[in-house]
Amino acid sequence: MDLTVVIPNYNGQPFLGECLESLKNQDHPFNVIIVDNASNDGSVAYIREHYPEFKLIENQENIGFAAAVNQGIKASGSHYIFLLNNDVYLEVDTISNLLKCIKTNENIFAVSSKMIQYHDRTKMDDAGDEYTILGWAKRVGYGKSPDKYVHNREIFSASAAASIYRRSILEEIGYFDENFFAYMEDVDISYRARIHGYHCWYCPEAVVYHVGSGTSGGRYNKFKTRLAARNNVYVPYKNMPWPQLLVNLVFLCTGYFIKYLFFMRKGYGEIYLDGLKEGFKSRKRIGKAIYDPKNFKNYLIIQWILIRNTFKFLFY
Repeated sequence: MDLTVVIPNYNGQPFLGECLESLKNQDHPFNVIIVDNASNDGSVAYIREHYPEFKLIENQENIGFAAAVNQGIKASGSHYIFLLNNDVYLEVDTISNLLKCIKTNENIFAVSSKMIQYHDRTKMDDAGDEYTILGWAKRVGYGKSPDKYVHNREIFSASAAASIYRRSILEEIGYFDENFFAYMEDVDISYRARIHGYHCWYCPEAVVYHVGSGTSGGRYNKFKTRLAARNNVYVPYKNMPWPQLLVNLVFLCTGYFIKYLFFMRKGYGEIYLDGLKEGFKSRKRIGKAIYDPKNFKNYLIIQWILIRNTFKFLFY
């Protein structure tokens, strides 16, 4: 088949039934690979009993989202990979619409779904992700009406919670960076794709409903805050050449400080600082993207997008 759905799972048994049933109702054929990261909530037994037709990979420890996704990709042989969180539920034509969009241009690396909040269908969860020179990744449309996000458009990054990826480009630029463990790994891989001249798109016809933070336990928590802070250091360090990193350093530090103030008000200030410190201390284990002069124009385009997004999010 030309498509494989890869679902990483860690203690997601309460969500799996509805998620997998929505897959079975899709109007396009595909294979399914579920990668379980040593769940202890009965997920494995549940999948074996109710969905034996889906391939199940069992890990003996929680190796993280990025590594689990890579396992699923390597175990598949499809031209396209649809990454799906275990707490996402699909409309019947979601996958066929994603395929239709990504096939319109061979330079499209990934296509992101129209993600609507599961518990409040009047609000968006994500209409594609953007990135700024402040080092912030932003979910476009979060909390706004889905009626405002009905047009296809280019985005900086596709959310790995419900996006389709082109395998040939993954083979060219590399898979998800397992050093990230979880969070921001989708921004990192989309950034790498942009460096090579590829693009990500948002498809409003591909509708899904997202519970959100089903595995980590809420929008704000210690685990997510620390990892996201650390990985916010990794993304620019890895993908920006040294001259670009130096130019943006003051903006990145400003962004980190503002985020610290934000998380301090949430009661997670120290956790956020610990994540930043870990990021700076361990940054050298992250292999920097190799600079190629032929991609110089792409770096300029990326820099312009980061500046544009910063002004857009701060003033509009």
